[in-house]
Amino acid sequence: MEGGGAMTQQRTGKATAELFEQVIHRRLGASDPDVLVGPQHGVDVGVVRVADGVAMALTADPVFVVPAYGWERAAWFAAHILASDASTSGLPLRWMAIDLNLPPEITDEELAALWDAFHRACEGMGIAIVTGHTARYDGCTWPMVGGAVCIASGPEDRFVTPTMARPGDAVVVTKGAAIEATALFAATFPERLTSAIGADAVRAAEALFEQMTVVPEAVVARRFGLRDEGVTSMHDATEGGVLGGLTEVAAAAGIGMRVELAAIPVRPEVRAVCEHTGMDPYVAISEGTLIATVVPDRAEALVEALAVEGIQAAIVGSMTERGAPTVLVTEEGERPLEHPGLDPFWGAFGRWAQEAAGIAEAG
Repeated sequence: MEGGGAMTQQRTGKATAELFEQVIHRRLGASDPDVLVGPQHGVDVGVVRVADGVAMALTADPVFVVPAYGWERAAWFAAHILASDASTSGLPLRWMAIDLNLPPEITDEELAALWDAFHRACEGMGIAIVTGHTARYDGCTWPMVGGAVCIASGPEDRFVTPTMARPGDAVVVTKGAAIEATALFAATFPERLTSAIGADAVRAAEALFEQMTVVPEAVVARRFGLRDEGVTSMHDATEGGVLGGLTEVAAAAGIGMRVELAAIPVRPEVRAVCEHTGMDPYVAISEGTLIATVVPDRAEALVEALAVEGIQAAIVGSMTERGAPTVLVTEEGERPLEHPGLDPFWGAFGRWAQEAAGIAEAG
């Protein structure tokens, strides 16, 4: 690069907490007293007051569509990614606005199949699609083909966010670690994984695809009881995995946390895929894993309520006092629980994709 020195390689994935604080959090447009929860790192939703006693929780995310999964599966995954964050507010899901910026090569028939599947996924969650934009543009490529806003709405005194976690709360994790990382590897590279870890493990890993949502457990939590009645906060463990999500909850609440690493479930198929691909399951992307804080005498009852709906969950630790550290207890002893930074999934998945493309070209 002439006159400029070496080009800096930028990290992929979500903005770090530092970048968020320095660039985004200081520039939030006009102030508005009806903003009840504004943008915060580690908080899945913003919340606004739309009428006396009525709150609306909003989230925005990319529309992530992978045609290789088939339109039905791809649309289901895209819709549930969008809805999962909004569902962590504890408010009922209501509306979605969708912007599709599609590659020019998608046919009208393919678009109809994609949209029909998207419609049925939203209908199944009780979400009405209310507005949007759909077009083909040069330069747009799969899987990031637009963006969407998902909205939940309900009583102003019934929503939760990670800022509401309290000292003494139990910490509950659903499904376990690396759900998304494992499922996406199995869905994308089934033959290569089968030769390495066996068909049974790959079938179990691919079956996790339909687990990449926290909407069902958020519904259970709402019915179970929020705030003083049970669940004080919810957070969707995505980039940075379970450990990253746990640090985000502690940071948002401004209190300490103590977590037992051995208590975090890691399914056999997850461990097999992560070991073969070189990912640490505890810090690999895990859409479908809900982190909830619960008043301590209700935590076991929440785990039981989730089990009734076929959702595995475990108590993995507790929130501690304001100003206390976040601590991870391992077999080797205690160490600080810190955000892992760059999620290992992106590098591992990118390498496998490049290798697969090279094999295809050579063939």
